[in-house]
Amino acid sequence: MKTPKLIGPLVQMITLSGLPIKGALKDEQLEVIENAGILILNDKIIEIGDYKTLLRTYRDRRIKKIEVKGAMVALPSWIDCHTHICFAGSRAKDFAMRNAGKSYLEIAKAGGGIWDTVQSTRAADIAQLKKLTASRIQRHLKAGITTIEIKSGYGLMPSQELKMLSTIQMLKTPADLIPTCLAAHMKPKDFIGSNEAYLSDIQHKLFPMLKTHHLSNRVDAFVEQSAFTPEEITPYLLGAKAQGFDITIHADQFTTGGSALAIKLGAKSADHLEVSGENEIQALAKSDVVSVALPGASLGIGCAFTPARKILDAGGALAIASDWNPGSAPMGNLIAQASVLAAFEKLSTAEVFAGLTFRAASALGLSDRGVLAPGMLADFNLYAVEDYQEILYQQGQLAPVQVWKKGALVKFKEA
Repeated sequence: MKTPKLIGPLVQMITLSGLPIKGALKDEQLEVIENAGILILNDKIIEIGDYKTLLRTYRDRRIKKIEVKGAMVALPSWIDCHTHICFAGSRAKDFAMRNAGKSYLEIAKAGGGIWDTVQSTRAADIAQLKKLTASRIQRHLKAGITTIEIKSGYGLMPSQELKMLSTIQMLKTPADLIPTCLAAHMKPKDFIGSNEAYLSDIQHKLFPMLKTHHLSNRVDAFVEQSAFTPEEITPYLLGAKAQGFDITIHADQFTTGGSALAIKLGAKSADHLEVSGENEIQALAKSDVVSVALPGASLGIGCAFTPARKILDAGGALAIASDWNPGSAPMGNLIAQASVLAAFEKLSTAEVFAGLTFRAASALGLSDRGVLAPGMLADFNLYAVEDYQEILYQQGQLAPVQVWKKGALVKFKEA
């Protein structure tokens, strides 16, 4: 057993402890411990509290003191519960065409869209994909994001989906990677047959391989008129659940229907929700489905944001994720996106922090992180500021000076 480590003194520690999974939050509800310390052993938090009190309590025991110099604020590390960062190629041309007024269909006809990325990703070998994905993971880690969901969905045939998910599995990184199978992203142009035939092919050929090789326990689907309708996708998702997969859904991005299906099937989350109306919002609030806002997609496409304020006020659970992908959300800066969403949707700092930590963890079915409390994973960030409000105020420009993952300080190579 390793020696316990006591880190402090910290000018502020924002624990996010004691907050509910669902509903609106006020900043006054945040637990802010001043002159704080955090005691960790191996990968878990043992105790938090006043630094001097912790020093006195453990003065007769063997601990390693890690003294913090200067003003530092501690928060739980961030969790990005929706990304597509395993890909090759660029869609810069799509972005320019979209800004010039071209429609989704016009861009697709010109050779752009998801299919463009599918072709580039299929052409890349595992070594290339590993290098590209590792670089994006490193960028997220430097921003204090230590749990990262990563979807497949740019292979769109069993062998290529396996290549993507195997790449994710092979990556060596301090971050926890949560792989999700998004083979139901769209029907590939080179598949001869109906949407239902494609989904059946994936279900029977790919799902058993995911289980055998422990590549993913999550299945996602893009429920949209341009991808798969609720009627087409329901047997596929029911089949996934029957085989023990958790499910999540790309829902209500351009048309409604996906969130209702997520509720009906007991999905972990419904992600996007930009066009969700009052009926969808109320239904989500009454369910256990986590609503995931993806402001990066709104910024990338130039569309309305997820109605985050209404979801919270209705009593729903709201997480915030980057949707980092080469097409609709190329920015990838989660904290900048969350800060912008907060300004437009009038979200409190507590609501944003919750959406980036324990509520995001809930969307992934994780209960061991996102809060600084005894027994939780020692995943936390230290910021060189005197007040936690600086973090969102600086809109993604303020990086943590230290990132701790499972009780170990993450070491970054100099650029």
